[in-house]
Amino acid sequence: MGCCAYLLATRPRREAGSIVLRVDNLKVAPLPPLSFTVANGECLAVEGPSGSGKTRLLRAIADLDPAEGHVFLDGAERSEMKAPAWRARVRYASAEPAWWTETARSAFGLTPGAPSDKVLRHVASLGLDPKLLDRPIAELSTGERQRLAFVRALLDDPRVLLLDEPTNGLDPQAAALVEEQIKFELLAGRAIVLSSHDEQQIARLAHVRLQLARPLRPARGANP
Repeated sequence: MGCCAYLLATRPRREAGSIVLRVDNLKVAPLPPLSFTVANGECLAVEGPSGSGKTRLLRAIADLDPAEGHVFLDGAERSEMKAPAWRARVRYASAEPAWWTETARSAFGLTPGAPSDKVLRHVASLGLDPKLLDRPIAELSTGERQRLAFVRALLDDPRVLLLDEPTNGLDPQAAALVEEQIKFELLAGRAIVLSSHDEQQIARLAHVRLQLARPLRPARGANP
C-alpha cells in the first residue's frame, strides 16, 4: 500500500510573497501527489519511517530522479531551466555523500596555496581543520566527509537546500555545529527542506513538518 502525507505547521509561516520553492502535485512513489511551499528563511522538515519516500522526494525536487508534477523556484518552473542550473540553485545534499576527486580541495575547485575565504569560513564553523582539505577523501572519517559535503553544498549560495539526514553519523558536538550552520543559512534567507528521524532536531529547526506515514493494513479477515 502507498503512504499518506500530512502537513503540520509548528511556527508562524512567512507571507505568500516570500515563497521561494513551490511543489505542485509532485508524484513520487510510494507517495500521493504532494503540494507545498517553502518561503525564504523557512525550514520544512520531512519525517517518516525508513522506506516512506523521504529521500526520493528530495531527489525528485532536485531533478535527480524523474517525477510527475511541477516544481517552481521563485516562480520559474523547473522545465524552464537546464538541469545543471536548477541543481546549482536547488541543491541536494545526500545522507551518504559521494566524492569524485581525491581531495576536498580539488572538489571545491581550489588550487594549492590559494584557499578561499568562504571555504575556510564554512570549514571553521563546522569544527573542521583546514588541513583536511588536502587529505585524501578515503582517509577521512565518515563525519568529516559528511561535514565537508555540507560545505560543498553551500559554496555557490543555492536558493534552496535539500538536506537528507544532515547530521547522520555525527557525534553530538559535530551535529550541533551543523544545526547552527543550518540556522545561519535560514537567517540568510535560504529555503531549506530537511529530512530527519530526529524529533528534537525537527523541533529546533522546522517551521512546518511534512509527515509521511504508511497507512495501516486491514486486519486479516476484516471486511474490505
